[in-house]
Order: sequence, then C-alpha cells, then structure tokens
Amino acid sequence: MAKTVLITGASQGSGKATALLFARNGYDVVLAARQPDRLETVAQEIQSLGRSALAISTDMGDFQQVQTLVNKALQTFGNIDILINNAGICLTAPMEKTSLSDWQKIMDTNFWGYVYAIQAILPHFLERNTGTIINVGSIGGKMPLPQMTAYCASKYAITGLTESLRLELFPKGIQVCAVHPGVINSNFMERAMFRGGDESETEARRQQMSKLLESSWVSKPEDIANAIWDAVQNKRSEVVVGPTFLATEAYRLFPGLMQWVMSQNVK
Repeated sequence: MAKTVLITGASQGSGKATALLFARNGYDVVLAARQPDRLETVAQEIQSLGRSALAISTDMGDFQQVQTLVNKALQTFGNIDILINNAGICLTAPMEKTSLSDWQKIMDTNFWGYVYAIQAILPHFLERNTGTIINVGSIGGKMPLPQMTAYCASKYAITGLTESLRLELFPKGIQVCAVHPGVINSNFMERAMFRGGDESETEARRQQMSKLLESSWVSKPEDIANAIWDAVQNKRSEVVVGPTFLATEAYRLFPGLMQWVMSQNVK
C-alpha cells in the first residue's frame, strides 16, 4: 500500500515541487491550496507519474475547511503518513504601516493554518502511533528581518510551535521537523504584500524584492522540496536550506553585530 502525503500551499512554487518529488518517489498526494485550477494541473502531473492525487481547494485560515480537507483525504486514502505545512504569505512593511487587517491575514495563513492542519490530523497520527509533521518556516523564523515584523512574528511562532511539539510528540512515535528556506525564486511576488508611506515607497519595496529574487544565492523550489525529502527520510529535526544557513549561524553567533548590519538598511 502506497504512503500518502498531504501538502498545503501545493498549487505552485515549493509546494508543487514537493508534491512532484514525493510522487516520483512512490507517494500518493493530497493537494491543498486556494486556487482549484492550479491544483488540478498539479494533480494531473502527479497522475501522469502513475500516482494518485486528490486536489481540494482549501482556505487554510478556516478551520472547518481544513477539517473537511483532512476528512476527505482519509476517506479517499485511508491513511495519511505525512503532513507538510507549506502554505504561507509574505508581508514587507514597517510596523506603523502594517494594519490590523494585515496582521490578521498573515497570522491566519502562516500560523493558524499550520495549527488547524495539525489539530485536524493529530488524532489520526496518535491512533496509529506514527506520522510525520513538516512545518515549512523561514529565515524570518530564525532571525529578525528589517521591515518584516508581522512576517517574522508569524514565522517565529512556527519555530516555537515546531520545537515544542517535537518534544511532546516524539515519545508517541510522531516526527516533527522544521524546514527553513530563505528567499525562494518562484511565484513569490504573486503572494507577497508590500506597504509603505505612499505608492512610490510601496513600489520601491516591491522593486527591491524583485531585484533580490534575481540573486544567485536565492533558493529554487526544488531546493526546498529536496530539503523536505531529506528531513523525512533522515528524520531530521531541522533543516536550514542553502545559504540561509550561513546567515542564521552568523546571527546565532554574533546577534549584536548582525542586528547592527541589518539596521543600516532600515529607512
């Protein structure tokens, strides 16, 4: 019987790359995201690889939709072996330009979406005394980033959630891992939000991010997919992807220096 993986944010970028990688390695795949057309396209690609795929349009910030997602997945495949929490959005904005609505939106997706998925699937894992939870975090969950307070708050929350949950679930046979990418060169700009004092400042932030995405050290979706596969196969507790490791290690070792360096770019 084939193993089954449930992946959120699976319609594009690293979520899609991860879905295809697991399918190539013999997994059936449950795909969740908000855009049904893109999800169906990914499902067809998986089916062309000879694996089964179930695409379910889901707003991860809505617990009832998430519960329905998990219920349908279990009804279809019987078991879920791996949950990969990957859905997320990015917000670049100074605190004074970050509205409460912005905060609500980013926390609903980046934090509560993960909590809802874990809450919905955990009884199944506990009943079987096995299962794997992969939470895709960010460099912003390992070190602060200028002009990204709300985003970093959501990702630091994921770091705390993952590390605490690992301690709780390890004795029960359930693996919990964090995979921390840096900037990913995918469809990132479609989901990113920018705020500034006026339109020109907002556009400047957007252009700055677009330029950053052209850098040679930016990760590709396949890099994140491979890191997730590594985490599952080798039961890793944490994987920091690519050059992001150098930045997070520098911050761990020299936090004061790194904060000073980053503060020089704040305007």
